[in-house]
Amino acid sequence: MSIERGIFQRTELLLGKEKMDGLSGKKVIIFGIGGVGSWCAESLVRTGIKKITLVDSDRVCVTNINRQLHATTKTVGEVKTEALKTRLLEINPYAEINALQKIYNKDNHDSFDLDSYDYIIDAIDSLGSKIHLIRMATRTNATFFSSMGASLKVDPTRIRVGEFWKVSGCPLGSKIRKMIRKGDLPAKAFLCVYSDEVLENKGSGATCGTDKCLCPKAKNGPGDPELVDHEWCSLKAVINGTTAHITAIFGFTLAGLVIQDIYKEN
Repeated sequence: MSIERGIFQRTELLLGKEKMDGLSGKKVIIFGIGGVGSWCAESLVRTGIKKITLVDSDRVCVTNINRQLHATTKTVGEVKTEALKTRLLEINPYAEINALQKIYNKDNHDSFDLDSYDYIIDAIDSLGSKIHLIRMATRTNATFFSSMGASLKVDPTRIRVGEFWKVSGCPLGSKIRKMIRKGDLPAKAFLCVYSDEVLENKGSGATCGTDKCLCPKAKNGPGDPELVDHEWCSLKAVINGTTAHITAIFGFTLAGLVIQDIYKEN
């Protein structure tokens, strides 16, 4: 038995060879590989998805370690997409992982060729970029899934899946719906992962705790030269508390929606 066949032996036992062949041929793009997107990518690769594009502009910060798969004390300062790509190829060296250190926005969305993917996953933090991706992704033939807010939560039993317009109890979902009504509406229905739990921050310390982010500002790295040196700690208007089990369940659920959709294919 080959190594690759051995990796997925237990999955093939459940899904069958035909579905495994289907999984390996699907193309998935994940926008945002933080606490949600990183776990989504890991689950997809471990289940047999081989063609994955990772999109994120950031570098690993010490404050990411509490919840992001690729964030460890050894990877602080590394480009997130490259760190996660290394991790995923250690799981399946036969996977085709495309790492893009880029920000998705209205000015560069054409560069991602969304129509070439079977599945588009939204795990973006930026509200404007998230809304734009929703509008664009729902106008492709790809199946689109989106993550709502995963911060300020500790109860895993309150995580749900619902159609975008029916998401309830999620402040981010409500805000996105209000804003998206001011422009083009989504072209088709899509499912979201969300939770109606909203706690309050009780601690302090929204940044690395130093005058400068602890992440090294390496020069001449991969990706857009203008993005290589940036970090988000000082740029975010609001930083909320998070826990690994919640963000991971969000990510695993997104991956599960992809696998379930492929499993149901005729």
